[in-house]
Amino acid sequence: MAQPVAFLGGTAIALVRGLPGRWRFRPKDFARVLADCSARALGIVAVVNLLVGAILAFVGAVQLVKFGAGIFVADLVGIAVAREMAAVITAVVMCGRTGAAFAAELATMQANEEIDALEVLGLPAMDNLAVPRVLALLLMMPLLYVYGCLAGLMGGFIVAAGMLGLAPHAYYDRTVAALSFDHLALGLSKAVVFGLLVAMTGCYQGLHAQRNAAGVGQATTKAVVSGIVGVIALDAVFAVCANALGV
Repeated sequence: MAQPVAFLGGTAIALVRGLPGRWRFRPKDFARVLADCSARALGIVAVVNLLVGAILAFVGAVQLVKFGAGIFVADLVGIAVAREMAAVITAVVMCGRTGAAFAAELATMQANEEIDALEVLGLPAMDNLAVPRVLALLLMMPLLYVYGCLAGLMGGFIVAAGMLGLAPHAYYDRTVAALSFDHLALGLSKAVVFGLLVAMTGCYQGLHAQRNAAGVGQATTKAVVSGIVGVIALDAVFAVCANALGV
């Protein structure tokens, strides 16, 4: 328990220390990590959220049509995607994709003693390896959440239009009426916290991996499993807090 807490504290201190613009990592390395967390992840995020939105619309349409309330499929998809699914699904995708990549890359450096070499040169691993990855995912997850929301709403519309024959303007009007700032703010808050969790988990497992080839695989597996379980657990905490606050 002491190691994760120490890692969390060390990362927080390194982030705060660099806020005035005194970051110690190279801009080139940060740009590479930033691209991996954003542009290169758009395809898989769009596909998964599109399918989730379509599934929600299909399940909702099957039930709501029985009561002559098919138009409310837009409400169901909009609220579910904005509050829950876009943030959770995007975080799970990024955990399996980017969090695993962070863990594998850092674990490989650990096995090759590259991290020890950086420390000898006076380049702390926390400032040069963990901070740029945490910062990149912290910045990109809210944008990926918005992108995932749009993909999920589009998936819901495709199914609703195909099954119920809803016009685009009718679906749009119901979605706008159903969505409120509270729903979007809750989803955006989840995205920020999930991004921080995924990045911290991947970096922690990578930096504390065993110094052999098997350690790389173990670190990657632990990063994915811990990240996904953490995302679901935090989502449950958010749900309890939102219910208590009446959001």
